[in-house]
Amino acid sequence: MKKIKTHFILSLLLVAINITAQRNTVFIIADDVSPDYFGFYSSTDTANTPNIRTLLAKGIKFSKVWAAPVCSPSRAGIFTGRYSFRTGVGAVVTGTASAQLDTVEMSIAKLLQRYAPIKYNTANLGKWHLHTQTLNQRTYPNYMGYNFYSGNFNGQLNNYYNYTRITNGVFDTVHIYATTQTVDDAIGWIDTMSSGKPFFLWLAFNAPHSPFHLPPSTLCNTSGLSGTAADISTNPKNYFKAAIEAMDTEIGRLFQYLNTNNLMDSTNIIFIGDNGNESQVAKITNPNKSKATLYDYGVHVPMIIAGPSVVNPNRTSNALVNTHDLFATIAEWSGFPNWKNFIPSGTVVDSKSLMPIITNQSNTTRTWIFTEQFAVPTATADGKTIRNADYHLIRLDNGIEEFYNQTLDPFENTNLINNMSSQDIANYNELCDTLHALIGTQNCLSTGINILNIGNTNFVYPNPFSSFIFIDDALLLDELELIDGKGKAIYKGFHINQINFSYLPSGVYFLKDITQHHKSMKLLKE
Repeated sequence: MKKIKTHFILSLLLVAINITAQRNTVFIIADDVSPDYFGFYSSTDTANTPNIRTLLAKGIKFSKVWAAPVCSPSRAGIFTGRYSFRTGVGAVVTGTASAQLDTVEMSIAKLLQRYAPIKYNTANLGKWHLHTQTLNQRTYPNYMGYNFYSGNFNGQLNNYYNYTRITNGVFDTVHIYATTQTVDDAIGWIDTMSSGKPFFLWLAFNAPHSPFHLPPSTLCNTSGLSGTAADISTNPKNYFKAAIEAMDTEIGRLFQYLNTNNLMDSTNIIFIGDNGNESQVAKITNPNKSKATLYDYGVHVPMIIAGPSVVNPNRTSNALVNTHDLFATIAEWSGFPNWKNFIPSGTVVDSKSLMPIITNQSNTTRTWIFTEQFAVPTATADGKTIRNADYHLIRLDNGIEEFYNQTLDPFENTNLINNMSSQDIANYNELCDTLHALIGTQNCLSTGINILNIGNTNFVYPNPFSSFIFIDDALLLDELELIDGKGKAIYKGFHINQINFSYLPSGVYFLKDITQHHKSMKLLKE
């Protein structure tokens, strides 16, 4: 009995040591790629990625990870652990008119470089895309927590073989293939950084983001690829896969370097994408549901976490994960459990650490995940979206809503918004309530409270309704319009209380008071 008890205590101590030990971190982010181009997620039309695949044996593959719909908000969210409506970065940074990340934000790099119990060496290499590439902003990566920065600020390279690079604020022109140069910079930095400190490396490839191109034949199989503009335009997927394979080869070179220098066993590695595939290379029936949209395919990204912090590796996790959760995760496995004490007062961090999953103590850390986008000027795809284990609600800023059962309909072909079962309605209400609590938007209004704001005693009831919609006498002189969740007008007039709507399918509807400046409320049809 004593021997068993001793072994048990020893195993607990080993787990505790594994949790609290400081680890190097290599954070690898691929640009514009969904899970379905990787053979460990999909079985058809995938790229050859043997080096990334090696992470599976010592890691966890996550199957339900959401980023933002486009590059800049995803990076800002991981960088700060905060949702876009808090950072203000809700769309691609394209120029001075775009919302850019405030330099006062507490980044994961600042935490590790300046406040961790043992200060980290930090580097950010490759695509930045949180600010514009101007003279006065070229040192922002260094200002925001990185000892070393080398890369580009733009959303995409015009040419993978000829581009401008900024190295600690200094501009130069590079003619080495960009994917290769990014890994050259990574290895060079690790080689020359000050010894005795752990390191945090943010490695942001431009690949496989467009422009689609022909990578060097030494990095991938280019047989059958001519590289002509006509061939690239006709067969973009072939060049997209080639860019992924070239990236995998260079990642393999980095892994070999870490192994040779006895660093792999003390380094946690994250591989992730920043948003879904572009429409030209989307592997879905409707490519309009890809990158830059709030559909699952636009925000669903691959993610593997591997390394010494992972307990019982070679697992798949179906936990709901926001990419923002990497902020707290990295801080905690870096030996910084009290990182919250260094967040400025009043700053809300949305990140939830994945360490309970990584240490195999829990299967989940969240019951919902959320993302959004908002552009300047506004765009039709702007909105908020949230999902739980099974259901996905999209609420566009123009008032249109879509609702999907992700478990039964993973490609989101059937919008349930006007044909919901009682189970659908319960999940819809749950997601509406959660969204309302998070960002203060209009709630589901399942209690029938009037929000037309015409006096203090006016009500529209019942809500949910099954046949007739009754209104207070004060509204009888107003012209009202009933609209379904897809924006189709069902009724318009002055006698809505006399109309039997029992023929309508179950779902979400909007009642607009045209007389009162188009004020509206939401109704549910049972």
